[in-house]
Amino acid sequence: MRVSFYYNHPSGNFFKNGTRMALKDTQVKNAKPKAKSYKLTDGEGLQIEIKPNGAKLWRLRYRLHGKESVYSIGKYPAVSLLKAREKREDAKELIRQGINPSHRRKQEKIKRTHESKNTFKAVANEWLERNVEKWSEKTYLQRSRILANDVFPQIGGLPIRDIDASQVLEIIQTIERRAPAMAVIAQQAISAIFRLAIVTLRAEIDPVFFIRGVLKPRKTTHHKILSKDELPDFLRALDNYSGSFANQIALKLAILTLARTNEVLKSKWSEFDLDEATWMKNAENVKQREEHRVPLPSQAVDLLRGLHFITGNREHLFPNKADPRRPVSKGVLWKAIVSMGYQNRFSPHGLRGTGSTLLNSMGFRPDIIERQLDHQERDRVRAAYNHADYLDERREMMQVWADYLDNLVNSDNVVPLKQAR
Repeated sequence: MRVSFYYNHPSGNFFKNGTRMALKDTQVKNAKPKAKSYKLTDGEGLQIEIKPNGAKLWRLRYRLHGKESVYSIGKYPAVSLLKAREKREDAKELIRQGINPSHRRKQEKIKRTHESKNTFKAVANEWLERNVEKWSEKTYLQRSRILANDVFPQIGGLPIRDIDASQVLEIIQTIERRAPAMAVIAQQAISAIFRLAIVTLRAEIDPVFFIRGVLKPRKTTHHKILSKDELPDFLRALDNYSGSFANQIALKLAILTLARTNEVLKSKWSEFDLDEATWMKNAENVKQREEHRVPLPSQAVDLLRGLHFITGNREHLFPNKADPRRPVSKGVLWKAIVSMGYQNRFSPHGLRGTGSTLLNSMGFRPDIIERQLDHQERDRVRAAYNHADYLDERREMMQVWADYLDNLVNSDNVVPLKQAR
């Protein structure tokens, strides 16, 4: 292998008594542009080219494998004379090994680009993008903020295959000290990101596996429900509620339809066909992310017709007072419960549990009740074949349910459950 570097410059401007003189920084700095490009040489192939537009570009001329080549080192003054000489030495070492420095730089650039796609942050953003259509906006923003605020600053720029369990543990425990619930979500998110990296061959293991059980167990708080004996007094208290009429209607609509309270509060007038007594819940507000038809008993239709006189000119049934373009917050129902004297006795969401318990006691088929509650089928094989809407049966069931509730309020002698069917 023959390797050679160019020492002479045609101008001969920087030679004295036949001896080459190295460039000085002041010479490079003071070199003025001319009508045509010209070069100043520093020796061993290093030159700086001064362009007519004033740009000064470092080059290294060399011959490798019998072929003359030029390697671009950088632009002055970003690359100083000293730095250019260092880069010349680095390039010369590659050339002596038979490696073309231009080719090596291209390979390094490709490698950096490839590695940038394999950082934790890159895989995490891909994971978020894959799920944006599946999640609610709230869920997407929650995951994004946890990653941006707590995870990316620590491991976002690292190659995902190089991250170990100790680094993940430190992140999780830091979040846990501030917000235990967020720590659980962060752990789940990090694990999901690593699983994506594994199936796309960018990682071999999920380090979260090794820290399972490290987080302190949190006590699960289930939604409190009203018992059958407590229900009559609650319904009478609701009839006598002296607070917001809209809050009263929202609670009544929730118990008459057994819909989730957040679905009630986010509902829009465009979802309702009062003539057909049907509520088509919008997929974006439904937990299962699918549209769900809800039959409305006559009592619910009457309530909604009355509410329409008040908020019918708005998009939402229950608009926010501060910004009527948005729905009211779910906190209003908690305030209503507190004002009625039911603080800590049950949760608004627990009305669904009360309804489910009593409807099962009435003898209605579990499939019908579960469909009304819009519960996801746990058996995936069964779910794949069970797309039945049961609308007619549910309509009959919910009318029986609404009549039963009326009977609880209006009669001292409540009709037994077995006769309510």
